Amino acid sequence: MRSEALRWPMVWRIALRDLLSTLRDRRTLNATILMPLILIPLFTLGLPLMLGSFIGGQQQERQKVGVVGVLPAGLRSELVRDEKAPDGQVLRAGVTLVPVKNARLAVQAGDVEAALRAPEPLPTRAGEGSGTLEVYAKLGSIRAQSGALGKVTQVVDRYNRQLTLERLRPLGLSEQTLTPVTVRPVDASLEQAQRSGQLAFLVPMLMLQFILAGAMATAVDATAGEKERGTLESLLVAPVRRSEVVAGKLVATTITALTSACFSVVGFLLSGVAVRAFTDRQEGIGAEIVQSMGGQLSLTPGSALALLGVGISAALLISAALIAIGIYARSFKEAQTYIAPLSMAIVIPAVMLQFSEFLDLQSGLYALPLFGGMLAILDTVRGAVTAPHVLLAIAANLLGALILSVLALRSFKREEVIFRN
Repeated sequence: MRSEALRWPMVWRIALRDLLSTLRDRRTLNATILMPLILIPLFTLGLPLMLGSFIGGQQQERQKVGVVGVLPAGLRSELVRDEKAPDGQVLRAGVTLVPVKNARLAVQAGDVEAALRAPEPLPTRAGEGSGTLEVYAKLGSIRAQSGALGKVTQVVDRYNRQLTLERLRPLGLSEQTLTPVTVRPVDASLEQAQRSGQLAFLVPMLMLQFILAGAMATAVDATAGEKERGTLESLLVAPVRRSEVVAGKLVATTITALTSACFSVVGFLLSGVAVRAFTDRQEGIGAEIVQSMGGQLSLTPGSALALLGVGISAALLISAALIAIGIYARSFKEAQTYIAPLSMAIVIPAVMLQFSEFLDLQSGLYALPLFGGMLAILDTVRGAVTAPHVLLAIAANLLGALILSVLALRSFKREEVIFRN
């Protein structure tokens, strides 16, 4: 039997019906519009800002460092000395040295953040033997690494260099003698990749998560929710084809998903503006961390078109999956139980994108539904997007959406599925 063509006015009437039902729920509007605008800047700007202020604060704060035995006078003065900028601002505060009896116990008790112990006298001139300075600290602590432990390590390295220079100067040798070859790293990555920051891998995950959140609000209510309320039966006995019902619900779900995706992109753009404004006004290690981690999202017309295409195809795929799950479930609660693994199917591959540089990104990976779209979004953010990869990712998502839509339509045609609640 030949299938009849869809009557699009009827499809849009069903889609409008489901959209109006979604708009009546204020919580759905908050999840679709407000949450992307709040959470995305919070992740991309708030996390680096908090980390930068923490590390910067540790550098400018004086920590207590215990001492067992006697340290050379020159080393002691270097440890307690503050490093200041020409304008008098403290760039790195020194440490406060306090005598302790047991270095390990003092650190474990929290009396000091680090402790120094020299089993034997340390040399005061280069070439007069060597010595070992034991540094006791909680090596797994970020606080110690960015604070007392990091400061002691830097000062000891500088002290060793200073002793060596004092021996070289009488011989007519300069500081360059110690480093005849210097390394100057030059970032050869694309300009957009430099601006995108170290948290660029979060963009695909957050974007697809908000697509899922926006689609779920409409899809579950339009399927399992209607089954619970008993309104689905009245729709199916109306003069409308089952294919038009599926198409209408798919359109409505995709619209809400794309709305959430659009506001997530706006959130990324706003966070980029905020990062730029913050780094222009602030200096120091905190601003450097915010700039390197937070990043800035800037889109060219081509990359914006690629992002839009991948977003639409991913929204269609996720919407089709949610409709198929929702119509199969007996109740709203059961549908949410089935959808939980779908959220993990987005989060786990998205988290793995931070290791994408270790992957051999062949074209076959872009042919994987959803994951290929994530790779294409990440390439777009980093400015390395290519048309074949984007088209392949879009095609994979559309093929997956078509298969899931057919499964949803088959479920709508089976009475034992529709009325099994």
